[in-house]
Amino acid sequence: MAMITQDTHHLPAHEILLLLETDLSRGLTKKEAAQRLKRFGPNVLPLMRRHGPLMQFLLQFHHPLIYILLAAGLTTAWLGEWIDSSVIFGVVLVNAIVGFIQEYRAEQALQALTTLVKTEVTVLRDGQKHRISSAELVPGDVVFLESGDKVPADLRLVSVRDLQIDESALTGESVAVSKVDHILPQDTLMADRLNMAYSGTLVIRGRGLGIVVTTGAATELGRIHQLVGHAPEITTPLTKKLAHFSKLLTV
Repeated sequence: MAMITQDTHHLPAHEILLLLETDLSRGLTKKEAAQRLKRFGPNVLPLMRRHGPLMQFLLQFHHPLIYILLAAGLTTAWLGEWIDSSVIFGVVLVNAIVGFIQEYRAEQALQALTTLVKTEVTVLRDGQKHRISSAELVPGDVVFLESGDKVPADLRLVSVRDLQIDESALTGESVAVSKVDHILPQDTLMADRLNMAYSGTLVIRGRGLGIVVTTGAATELGRIHQLVGHAPEITTPLTKKLAHFSKLLTV
């Protein structure tokens, strides 16, 4: 059994059960769940730290203009102009500290996404309800949702009762969304897939029953996490001109 990579909002529940080789009345067996956990890995978002704090701080000095300022500071110090050299080194140091703090806060915000899916969840296994860590969820698990629960993975809802979910963490929409359990057209946009419950969102009211279709980095929240974590550094026109100016100074 492979994790579902296609959209499931347009598929009837019985097809999803067949694809995931699970049973709505009994759930997965503990043995099958353990095998899938080993195969797909825990239901967590991967940590994405590009550099350690020390390297991150040192990289703030990796710029042609900073090299020139450091050279100027050393030259003025060698000439005995201590006030000028102190000012130059002070500017370089303050710039490095500010840059480090901004990057560190950005990484902390990224890592905060991982806490959105860490919770406990009620699942059906071997025909009985069990309370387990969300990290142990696997594709094919049958999950019970009720008011106050965090949605632990991407679920295809198969039964709802006045279920409303706050999806602001994912879509930015501040109004809770009323969920349904019937199939939707295949071209339905992600934000309008009312028969899906997405990882990291919050149940505001009602109850629901859903089948786990994707976990961890394969969820919609996981995709956002990876996109942010692998976003390339943006070179602005100002930084391009500064780099060009720095090269001219060194010629």
